[in-house]
Amino acid sequence: MGNFSRPTCLDDALRNMENGSWRILAGGTDFYPAQGDRPITENLLDLTAIPELRGISQLDDGWRFGGLTTWSDVIKASLPLAFDGLKAAAREVGSIQIQNSGTIAGNICNASPAADGMPPLLSLSAEVELVSPSGTRRMPLDDFVTGVRSTSCRPDELVRAVHIPAVSTGSRSAFLKLGARRYLVISIAMAAVLIDSNDQGKITRARIAVGSCSPVAQRLIGLEQRLLGESAASGLSELVTGGDISVLNPINDVRASASYRLSAAEELVRRALEEAVRPGVEAS
Repeated sequence: MGNFSRPTCLDDALRNMENGSWRILAGGTDFYPAQGDRPITENLLDLTAIPELRGISQLDDGWRFGGLTTWSDVIKASLPLAFDGLKAAAREVGSIQIQNSGTIAGNICNASPAADGMPPLLSLSAEVELVSPSGTRRMPLDDFVTGVRSTSCRPDELVRAVHIPAVSTGSRSAFLKLGARRYLVISIAMAAVLIDSNDQGKITRARIAVGSCSPVAQRLIGLEQRLLGESAASGLSELVTGGDISVLNPINDVRASASYRLSAAEELVRRALEEAVRPGVEAS
């Protein structure tokens, strides 16, 4: 049986990490189901009693989501329209009970190809703030997650926060997910879109990310570039081609074949684009 620690401040957590190897718990919604009935032999460091790691705040250069911010926190927060895609993803993270416990940090550190939070966070150009006894560092989310269940987080580090650069009032976003049923399901494919437009209704920035179709959720850079200067209006989806999706590398598994995932991803991207530019969208 390993040791268990539940510190109430970040400094105490970091002191623990200076001594031995610890498995970090930010909510435990992935750890405990995977553990099953096997005895826990690892040292567990439970961060859930550290209030400074939780919460959403607006800064001069953007937004900060504490690592322990739950998906329920995201859903309830008053955020700009650019975060509607992230909120939609938050509503897809398991049941309400899971949303109440599961955290942003846990979702990205688990590094599942099917992590619901990854595509919208990538579309928001998220950065990850890591802290260790020796200091802090920040990196883009697409550099942080390196593969299936693999990240750049060192054994002596934990995710303190996720940072989102400032978004414009013209930003609109959407997130769509396909599974074998409507709720409580691991995705077959998912897509997140963020569109910025100017006063003339022309696209000035596009961010499109697809999950569950590659070892790591992936942005469609080529499509993003082709959308620049196009009208942010109905019909935008007609610009999507199969070639835009061919950069993905899905697998065959019990949920779907690789070819089905590619077709589904293309359709989800089309629908998410239309949702993002649909007029009359209200803040949620």
